[in-house]
Amino acid sequence: MPRTFRLKSEESIYHIMCKSITEVNLFKDDDDKKKYIYFIKKYKTLYNFKLYGYCLMNNHLHLIIDANGSDISKVMHGINFSYAMYFNKRHERQGHLFRDRFKSIIVANETYLKTLSLYIHNNPTAIVEYRNCPEKYTFSSLSTFLGKRRDLFKLVDFRFVMSLFGSNVKSARKDYYDLVFRCNEEKLKEEIEFDDEKSQYNGDRKILVRNFKADDIIEFISSKMNISKFHLNMKYSRKLVHAKALTVVLMRSLCNFNASDISIILGNITQARVSRLSTIGIELIGTEKNYENIIGDFIEYYA
Repeated sequence: MPRTFRLKSEESIYHIMCKSITEVNLFKDDDDKKKYIYFIKKYKTLYNFKLYGYCLMNNHLHLIIDANGSDISKVMHGINFSYAMYFNKRHERQGHLFRDRFKSIIVANETYLKTLSLYIHNNPTAIVEYRNCPEKYTFSSLSTFLGKRRDLFKLVDFRFVMSLFGSNVKSARKDYYDLVFRCNEEKLKEEIEFDDEKSQYNGDRKILVRNFKADDIIEFISSKMNISKFHLNMKYSRKLVHAKALTVVLMRSLCNFNASDISIILGNITQARVSRLSTIGIELIGTEKNYENIIGDFIEYYA
């Protein structure tokens, strides 16, 4: 049977759900969950989407993703493919890990977004030790929403959703926590999990339009790192690896280019090398203070 067409828009907020095949847990231990979060962070840096909430359970996961101008299919393919490769290698297995493609619903309205957020944060109550304290579950964003624990994984843009529950932070958090425990009814689960929603909720959000030019990115990197634009097109130059890596990340993030596009633009570079440079660039942004805001700096300069 052919796959159904996936409804998507670069301006949408999505409820994403992924499940493992029946006979295998998606996560066998905490290290697996940490690795999946690592891949979320990697592709969040690359595609500059926003994560409004998450919960990783043993055999499934929920994400609330604001595409912010990116292609949700590219985002989720990157995350899930990378994780499946890691999982099979670590656990010495072969074959599919995920049940079909990831499932997605475009969030239709503010009410749906609020209810969805509460619902995914209720998931840990299905675990005996967290039945009365889901905020203590490490692999959920609930504790960050409640201000009980800093965002350990630096993932969640929680303020947008919390603002929907009131302007007074203290009372909004109390109301939110109380409502979490009311989101375990089967009827609500049926409503949340993948009805055929065809509209979308935009709310008071600014969407990043990915229409930047490759030449502007090359100009920006050359100026920031004090190098000649000509050198970025040189095939062999070890000292320019960082410059090329950051150029690749900005092109993938802000121009929606794929590896083939970038290999042509930079010249004399294979698609495999583009992929490797992308990984190096993401690591630089995540670890080097000089580069941690480079995507935002470029957007601010050229917007």
